[in-house]
Amino acid sequence: MKHHVKREAKPHGRVGARSQDKLRKWSGKVTRTSDALDLEGGVFKKRSAHDIALSLKRSAERSRRRKSAPLRSAMSMLTFYINRAGKDLSASRKRTLEAAKGELRRLFA
Repeated sequence: MKHHVKREAKPHGRVGARSQDKLRKWSGKVTRTSDALDLEGGVFKKRSAHDIALSLKRSAERSRRRKSAPLRSAMSMLTFYINRAGKDLSASRKRTLEAAKGELRRLFA
């Protein structure tokens, strides 16, 4: 007769290095191969918020696979990138990406 030993759950908190690498790879893959949008290469590396917004707008309007309105799809991808890059973004880079949200709203208005 086998005895089942109940394992204690690992405490939540810090994510191990391997898990972090998987997350980074997963989010990078989503950014590169999203079913919602075919993004222009290096769109999030552009210097100007206006250029980022224009590129996302073009991608969203051309996409036949998106499941919601173009503005919503473009905004979702931008927000996803900002959230996943998180602490690795410099303050100036984050300001530019946040400004791109306003530009997107203006371009779609």
